[in-house]
Amino acid sequence: MEHEFVLSWDSYMNIAAISCVVLGALIFLYYESRVLQIKDFKEKYDFVNLHEISYFWYAVLALIFAAGFYANSVGTERIIHSGMLWFWVRVFITICFVVIFYFVFYSMVRIYYPKSVEKRLIKLRNKPRTSPDGNTMRKLNESEEDAHLDANQIAEQATVHSVDYDVWLDEKTGYKKIEKYDSYLHAELCSECGYYTMKLHNEELEVKPTADEGGLLLKHYKCSYCKHREAKEVKLAKLSTNI
Repeated sequence: MEHEFVLSWDSYMNIAAISCVVLGALIFLYYESRVLQIKDFKEKYDFVNLHEISYFWYAVLALIFAAGFYANSVGTERIIHSGMLWFWVRVFITICFVVIFYFVFYSMVRIYYPKSVEKRLIKLRNKPRTSPDGNTMRKLNESEEDAHLDANQIAEQATVHSVDYDVWLDEKTGYKKIEKYDSYLHAELCSECGYYTMKLHNEELEVKPTADEGGLLLKHYKCSYCKHREAKEVKLAKLSTNI
């Protein structure tokens, strides 16, 4: 009876392991298909920035459980010959290793994977846009942007959780595209631990910009890994009167 139970258990564990591997692959393929379906680079940037790490972790988690289920089908011959005590020892050891791998891989995904995501985001943000007329657009530098932003957009960059604007211009037709990026959703490189785990925590407007003089914004950052904090001063351009 015990032998039949152990053999049935092994069969279910193998099925569960295969199912988790398939699930992990499906999660990965589903995410990549969603990314491929998004044609607009800005929308693709936002989707990757918000979801890639989560989907990657879910896929890794499925593989961790797959390894745990498979491990619960190893060493069956010894259990059959030595008794059910070894069955429960196998279950206990497997659970311990699954818990250990969970926290190890969780830390690795949270610490190391954002660097790969950052490279993908930079590529998406700087990939040349195409205007409705089919012309390749040019990304304006910061000194050129203000002439194409209205007063509200420029002022918005001086508020709490400020935003960053990219302006793309079709120089043949004059068509322009303005893309808005939320700074507080973006992870940056931490100067202390070297991981992409530094995010904008809050901001203080030190000097308010006017039409005559620029302003000064103090951004406070906090690292989610090493808890390092730092502040950066950002000079704000004069308020533009061009609409």
